[in-house]
Amino acid sequence: MTHFSNPLRRIWEDGRTAVNGWLAVPSVLSAEAMAVAGWNALTVDMQHGTADYSDLLSLLPVIEKSGTTPLVRVPWVDEAAIMRALDAGALGLIAPMIETAADAERFVSACRYPPEGNRSFGPVRARLAWGPDYPARANEEIVTLAMIETKSAVESLEEILKVPGLTGVYIGPADLGSAFGFGPGFDRQEPEMLELIEHIRRTAAAANLVCCLHCGSASYARGAAERGMNMVTISSDARFIEAGAADTVSAFFGDDPR
Repeated sequence: MTHFSNPLRRIWEDGRTAVNGWLAVPSVLSAEAMAVAGWNALTVDMQHGTADYSDLLSLLPVIEKSGTTPLVRVPWVDEAAIMRALDAGALGLIAPMIETAADAERFVSACRYPPEGNRSFGPVRARLAWGPDYPARANEEIVTLAMIETKSAVESLEEILKVPGLTGVYIGPADLGSAFGFGPGFDRQEPEMLELIEHIRRTAAAANLVCCLHCGSASYARGAAERGMNMVTISSDARFIEAGAADTVSAFFGDDPR
């Protein structure tokens, strides 16, 4: 019998950058279409996406079947949401709006079984998906990523990175840009934002933790990977549909009035 192992952690152990897809649409068909594309990980977004808990029970098996690591961005640092996502089979969680070490400690504690945390035992689906040794190995295999997207988070970054059990940080460039007066958006080009993102990456690397970045395009994501990001997310299923539909309709009509 093979031991429960998180493929995303193995990628990082090999020194490679993972590429992550983003699911805002709670559709089994679109999730499968994304999964077969070859992402290293796929994140179900429960903060700004439209999935709820029942959707996880449909989406996570589809992701798993493809060999892609299933991640979930929880709506907030809420123990109930965190534990339910893990019990449903997520192998990693992204927590939004982490601003202090206390926030990070609360997040990580909810992800880890005692004595390392306060996760309640009941991996109702996770043990079916990942095998009988899941409970024994979950603490060391589950990925915990704290989103850095506010001024307070940047100011507390070094303390956040000291929290035991934290895997790393996930930069949210839209909220981070807004916090620093540049407005929301991906693929930042402002010199101040580029330096801020690099500061976060360097600080995480110095703490031997991973740093991840949400990107809007493959070209920007490739550049971020070349600069040392450990995981890059590229756009989302909803944005792919929007862009593909707009391109197709535009190509059909051209310059003709509709």
